[in-house]
Amino acid sequence: MNVGDSCVESLWVKLKGVKNEGDIMLGVYYRPPSQVEEVDEAFFKQLTKLSKAQDLVVMGDFNYPDICWETNTARHRLSNKFLDCIGDNFLFQKVEKATRGEAVLDLVLTNREELVENLKVEDSIGDSDHEIIEFMILRKGRRETSTIEVMDFRKADFDKLRELVGKVPWEARLKGKTTEESWKYFKGTLLRAQKQTIPLCRKDRKYGKRPAWLNKEILHDLKIKKESYKKWKLGQLTKDEYRQATRECRGKIRKAKAQNEIKLATGIKGNKKTFYKYIKSKRKTKDRVGPLLSEEGEAVTGNLEMAEMLNDFFVSVFTEKSGGVPNVVNTSRERVSLEDRIHKEQVKNHLGKLDVSKSPGPDEMHPRILKELIEEVSEPLAMIFEKSWQTGEIPEDWKRANIVPIYKKGNKNNPGNYRPVSLTSVPGKIMEQVIKEIICKHLEGN
Repeated sequence: MNVGDSCVESLWVKLKGVKNEGDIMLGVYYRPPSQVEEVDEAFFKQLTKLSKAQDLVVMGDFNYPDICWETNTARHRLSNKFLDCIGDNFLFQKVEKATRGEAVLDLVLTNREELVENLKVEDSIGDSDHEIIEFMILRKGRRETSTIEVMDFRKADFDKLRELVGKVPWEARLKGKTTEESWKYFKGTLLRAQKQTIPLCRKDRKYGKRPAWLNKEILHDLKIKKESYKKWKLGQLTKDEYRQATRECRGKIRKAKAQNEIKLATGIKGNKKTFYKYIKSKRKTKDRVGPLLSEEGEAVTGNLEMAEMLNDFFVSVFTEKSGGVPNVVNTSRERVSLEDRIHKEQVKNHLGKLDVSKSPGPDEMHPRILKELIEEVSEPLAMIFEKSWQTGEIPEDWKRANIVPIYKKGNKNNPGNYRPVSLTSVPGKIMEQVIKEIICKHLEGN
């Protein structure tokens, strides 16, 4: 957020509040010990202007070592001017313990005393001679949270799922049904069984997750480091002894992280998803769609409105394949018929090759489920494929796709810089592969 006065080393952001609550102004500030008075005055103007916000929190290294916060007094003139600024703007200073040596250099200021709570001054980071300040802002923030629920495979009861699907007499249930009816029965049966055996979770859930490198040994070392800090503060350890414990812990953490990265890199062929998930977690920014600019130059931020804009663009650039079936010279009067049938083992072979990290299509048939239940679903799928092969009827689910916009390059506000990726039915794609095999086999033999 731009507040002017580029000479001041400060950064401000506005956190959007939830409905019926105002925004939160959050700032970080660094004041060099030798900063001139003119820059101090510029920061005071910033603080005066922004303190009018409903909720304000500003933190940083202010470098006023002579201020006594118990009595709110200072020895030097510049420090007293800072105290006057805080008083004039009715701000509260929340840090009470020393953050570097015996001085309180790092401060947390707020215009509502109850806004900042549970403030702690704890261990330092690495070789820094400043202590860590940890606190809570007691306000609900408005953040984008995914409402999409996905299957939590870690808690799935696959044995129960196999039992439920395996006891269905598929031949009797699908007898006399059309391809569409057979598919709907199979799909409904499998989805109902899934709901009974696989719980759902939020897609962006992060709680309870521990970094892969954080093993029991590292946890033990972190505990020792924390205990060393407490002993040093109580005078039971020297500063050098505490720093030695810190260095040892830091060295083991670096080694554990390096080993984890080597493991991810060497195992990328078998587990690409975990590798790219780790890479994504290290990025400072997340790839998000939009906001998009309309033809009138207005910013569009709503998910539905952006989806409609992208859909309109994708439709505008879509071109249908022109021309029908080319004319072929009739070289034989003999009618050729493909007598091959689709068998369970053939379907089973394709199910075994599924990539379980891929996403399902609109029919919600997840490749992980199909592969886990390879023995139970290969028979009904073979029956459905055979009906489709003999009648030429295709289930409606196989004709649909979920379209995901993928950013290419250029301005992210331009809908033209996104390309559509279609997520289609997994069983539908297996059917395509089976048909390809039959046709290729026939062509090679004739």
